[in-house]
Amino acid sequence: MTTVVLVVLCVVVGALELYAGRQSRNQATAFARRVDELNEQVTKQNNVLVTVGEQLTAELSRVKQDVLPALDGRLRHNHEQVEELAGRVHQADEHLRVQAGRLHDLEQQRITLAALRRKLADIETSVRSVTGAGAADVEDKVEGALDRLAELERGGEEILELQRTLTRTLEDVEDVVTELLQFTEGELDDTVTAALTGRPREHPGGTSVTATGRLWARDEQLEDILTEMYERCVRASRLNVRFRTAEGTDGTAPGSPERRRYFLGGQAAEDLAGAFSALLISAGTEAPKNGLTANGGDRRGGLARVEPGLPPGVEPARAPEDEEALKALLRTLSECSGAVAQIGPLMAVRTRDELLCAVLTAAQSLELESDEVFWDPSSATERLRRLPSHQLWDLTAWASAP
Repeated sequence: MTTVVLVVLCVVVGALELYAGRQSRNQATAFARRVDELNEQVTKQNNVLVTVGEQLTAELSRVKQDVLPALDGRLRHNHEQVEELAGRVHQADEHLRVQAGRLHDLEQQRITLAALRRKLADIETSVRSVTGAGAADVEDKVEGALDRLAELERGGEEILELQRTLTRTLEDVEDVVTELLQFTEGELDDTVTAALTGRPREHPGGTSVTATGRLWARDEQLEDILTEMYERCVRASRLNVRFRTAEGTDGTAPGSPERRRYFLGGQAAEDLAGAFSALLISAGTEAPKNGLTANGGDRRGGLARVEPGLPPGVEPARAPEDEEALKALLRTLSECSGAVAQIGPLMAVRTRDELLCAVLTAAQSLELESDEVFWDPSSATERLRRLPSHQLWDLTAWASAP
């Protein structure tokens, strides 16, 4: 009986082991299948990561080769510009402080003179009350005091004139500093935009500085009207003034004719040269043919266009705005005893005897600027006379015509 029980137990144990083995094999098979699925998913994810890594590597390589060197160069260039502009602002600030000190001193002198005048008035009142002996001597002293008072009044008028001059100077400095800050702000905004976007700096509307200008006149009474005509001609040529400076002929002398420099934008220098040449030609100054212009006059002899015969009551067509503005500028120059005006490649020089106009190439402009003849009408006239005939217009006869 015991043996049978043991046999039964062995059979049961064997059956249980077989069942457990079968269950283990099923679980192992399911686990292996799950592992294979996971391996397949990992392989797919690995392929995706490899593709993304290759794309990132290519993009980083492009950034290192193209974007970063250009960005570094632009940052260095703009850092130098910012340092230069900061130096100019510092100089302007120093000038403002010096002028403020001078204004304070002048105000103190004015107060002192006013007190002295009141004191002399009191003395005059006291002297007038004196009678009897010594009245003549006292009267002479009073006359002397009154003369002295008159001199002090004239000195006060000179001080007031100095104050007005100082006020105008401070206003000019303020305008220059304001334009300088606006110019700097625009340049920095362009730099930051280019750095953030990775694109080259763009100047919509042609706001970058593409040309320079100069204006000087010996006649101070014509400075305002000449400046107005000059800036009108700049605007008519589709240029805008980015920045301007002004200084005396000796750099510091108050009241001396100012040298005005303009930094202009809106048109390329090559386009300006062609436009000004076309303006001068269309205005009746075409290059000579067999010694005569298209008008039948002398070589480069005038801006007045000869109109063909028109029916009675029909007026000739008006010239374009840019042509009218150029004529107005040249007419104003002809009224000066000495003047120089430059708008990019256009150069107009007025001496006491002649009026010349030329359209320069870039190399010629650099040569004249290096020799600093822009501000000297006589030297500039000599240099312009050396230019080829198709670049030079002698407007002396035109300027003297009624």
